[in-house]
Amino acid sequence: MRLNTARLEMLSLLDGLGTMRAVAAALHMSPSAVSAQLAVLEAETHTELLRRTGRRVQLTPAGHTLARHARIILDQVKAAEVDLQGLSGQPTGPVRLAAFSSAIRSVVIPLAVRLQKTHPRVELEVAELDPQASQPALRRGDYDIIVTADFIDGSMPLHPDVHTIPLLTDAIVLVLPRSQVAPDEPADLADFADAAWSIDMPGTYLSNLVTSTCRQAGFEPVVAGRFASYELLLAHVEAGLSVSLLPELAVDRRYRVDTRPLRRPLSRHVYAAVRSRSALTAASQIVLDELRGLSRTSSNVWRDGSDRQPLGGRVVGRDGGGGDEEHVRHLPDRYERRGRP
Repeated sequence: MRLNTARLEMLSLLDGLGTMRAVAAALHMSPSAVSAQLAVLEAETHTELLRRTGRRVQLTPAGHTLARHARIILDQVKAAEVDLQGLSGQPTGPVRLAAFSSAIRSVVIPLAVRLQKTHPRVELEVAELDPQASQPALRRGDYDIIVTADFIDGSMPLHPDVHTIPLLTDAIVLVLPRSQVAPDEPADLADFADAAWSIDMPGTYLSNLVTSTCRQAGFEPVVAGRFASYELLLAHVEAGLSVSLLPELAVDRRYRVDTRPLRRPLSRHVYAAVRSRSALTAASQIVLDELRGLSRTSSNVWRDGSDRQPLGGRVVGRDGGGGDEEHVRHLPDRYERRGRP
């Protein structure tokens, strides 16, 4: 039995994308041509790989098994090609990396800048991708490395094909409009039961996080705004119109807001993931090594490179300084704790 790598790629894509039409679009082929090639693959393997029900096509257990092997084979072929191109001894070649937005700003962009200086022949291609979409994209082979985060409630289990590399722990913090005097004690969310809240769009990680955490504190959050970008959410909070919960990495320090840790601490774990460590190219390994180093540094340095201060009650602003009297919180007096217990 001799397996054709092009047909293995089609099977792997079908496992990830789900339809012949999607595979055909990805490969710039017609659906009938893809179907014909997969039929040849079935004949070559003497195995039923696909089960057709009306217009739908599903992989059989044997099809899923071969698709998993196909991803490993294709990764090894790619690694061999790249390594042959890099016989000069210098890591070379493209590395496709996807990450969520706050990780791109705080870790991946500094990584790209560093690689330009230390390994200029490594071609890093960066894309923004939500954690919920990144793992399927990794398994399809769209990216070589992803930077993603767990979902504190365990709602995003890892696939057995995916290998993870821990990077950092990202605390969940309460984000408030900037005050003249920032309290330094952890926040009790029950004190904000009557506050207006800004959250992400329905069904997203952040929306679910705010809702479930507030409910655990004994109240249903009053939603004053829903925003698909952290920038708009922070602008809404900065204007004194709401409060919110955000992972610390997502708090852009250019916005004039206070951040406070929670009395009942929450955090998410940020990690890199690859399909197979054995198939990593030299360039991909360099990217992972640099990523780990920068992630350790990010635990001790502000996003803008200045010395970090404790999170509790830290006042930050667009000008890098503290609060001014002209910009105060528009919240009920009971929320302006001013350092009182």
